[in-house]
This record gives sequence, C-alpha cells and structure tokens, in this order.
Amino acid sequence: MEKNGVSHSILKDKIGILRHLVIPQTFGQRAADGIAKWAGSWTFILSFMVILILWIILNTSMVLFGTWDLYPFILLNLVLSSLAALQAPVILMSQNRQSQKDRIKAEYDYRVNRRAERGIEQILARLGMIEDRLGKK
Repeated sequence: MEKNGVSHSILKDKIGILRHLVIPQTFGQRAADGIAKWAGSWTFILSFMVILILWIILNTSMVLFGTWDLYPFILLNLVLSSLAALQAPVILMSQNRQSQKDRIKAEYDYRVNRRAERGIEQILARLGMIEDRLGKK
C-alpha cells in the first residue's frame, strides 16, 4: 500500500515539475531561445566568418565600382558592434530561462532523492525487525 502511495506521490511531483517546465512561452522568449541556439552553432560561426572575409575581399578589391567602406572598415565595425550589442542581452535572457528550468529540475531531483532515502530507511528498519525475529528463534 505504501509503495503505491510513494509512487503516486512521486508521480504527482513529476507532473508538477513538468507543468513548470512547459509554461507557455512568449514570442520574445521563443525568439531568445532560437537566437541563442543559432548564434551558438558552428553554422553561424563559419557563415559569419565567410561573410566577414567576403566583405573585406570585396571592399578592398573593388577598384571598378569604388569601395563602400574604406580600409579601417568603420561600417563593418558598426555592424559588428550592433550585432554584439543586440545579441548579448538576447543570449543572457535565454541563459536565465535555462537556469530557471535547471533550478526546477534540481528541486525535483532533491525531492525524489529524499523520498528514496526515506524508503531505504524504512526497508532497513523492517530488515532489522526481521533479523531480530530470526535471531530470537
């Protein structure tokens, strides 16, 4: 009977934790997670490197049409700074949301471990009673 009670209690906790993890996300939260996932990928890094190299090569070798951004590449610096200024807070928002999820999962793990510890203590107590009874005979 206790076994079902413990299992039911653990299942109830798990459902409660899952509800916290599956909270409907706002558009901004979904966007932050998507941008953080994409900006942290090798695809983004390599494609961004290719774009930067192309920018520099095209800008320094376009003798016929003239250059749009002279050597110190001030426009390129502006674009990179703007990208970093927008990307950093979005990634931080995504990390904060992930840390909230991690805290909820850690709390659930702690509850499960405490219940398991109590269950083991009960089993050990019963085992001790059985040993006492067998020792008396």
